[in-house]
Amino acid sequence: MSKVLVLYTGGTIGMIKDPESGHLGSVDFNSVYEHIPELNRLQIDITTQSFKTPVDSSEMSSNDWTRIAKVIEKEYNHFDGFVILHGTDTMSFAASALSFMIQDLRKPIIFTGSQLPIGVIRTDGKENLITALEIAAAKDSNGESIIQEVAVYFEYSLYRGNRSSKVSSNQFEAFQSPNYTEIAIAGVSIEYKWGSLLRTKRDQPTFLLKASSNIALIKLFPGFDIAIYKELFNINQTKAVVIESFGSGNAPSNPDFQKCLLNFIQTGGIVLNITQCSSGEVKQGAYKTSSFFNKAGVVSGRDMTTEAAITKLMFLLGNYDDLDRVKELLSISIAGEIT
Repeated sequence: MSKVLVLYTGGTIGMIKDPESGHLGSVDFNSVYEHIPELNRLQIDITTQSFKTPVDSSEMSSNDWTRIAKVIEKEYNHFDGFVILHGTDTMSFAASALSFMIQDLRKPIIFTGSQLPIGVIRTDGKENLITALEIAAAKDSNGESIIQEVAVYFEYSLYRGNRSSKVSSNQFEAFQSPNYTEIAIAGVSIEYKWGSLLRTKRDQPTFLLKASSNIALIKLFPGFDIAIYKELFNINQTKAVVIESFGSGNAPSNPDFQKCLLNFIQTGGIVLNITQCSSGEVKQGAYKTSSFFNKAGVVSGRDMTTEAAITKLMFLLGNYDDLDRVKELLSISIAGEIT
């Protein structure tokens, strides 16, 4: 029987309405079987833990991601899989971050949550949790975990964590993975996309838990005034800037904007270019309006999501001092985040 650790960090899935006041409060996940009796029918040895004080996903920071990673590091050899219950708003950020903090996994770390509280009759939380547990416990004919990476399960689909994004605030199908296929689909049975799954040759994972927050994000729009953003390119306070550019990596040929980027890069800053489109990739130099990026030393993020780009930079800048090494790792896939 597989052993799975469920860690409740906060979020809608762990809320239940008080029958007297009508207010939502947090569930004690030590008594989760009272709220989801169906769990008793699963052939899984389930252990639950909770953050002492649940954290709304909007309040999550890199310190909280580190807390999650430390729990997994401590318990890694005691369980066959892990389910992380997390608020949906920043779930893809957390899943992306953990995919970099914990590399060469041989066991699943499955993030899930819900759009409706677990105490609501129509909640999506029960199905999400039950199926996430089944996936976390699933093994192949050799007795190895089928999923060996960080993933997000939501509304019948399992996505690679660092390829997922939240796309809806009011639909049960709240997540998508526009540039990478689902790695599993839950129907009458759970269909795993074997060719899309990550695998490692290492026996034990690597835990690198530091993160830097000296990062800025700029989404370009027609007619933007670079003067407003110049302080973000101050190397004394910002180490890297992520630019969400147009289409396949394009930007206006504004001399002030170009000078700002060039000065920042020449003084040791990193600029990462990703597309603001929901799908597709950056192809710097394909158009004249992106050729400057190549000349200036801007790193192409190719088809990384915003969540992956931000958390990968936080991870790299927190764990590596060599700027050239950071740029090298930024431009290649280290956890399946780039096609």
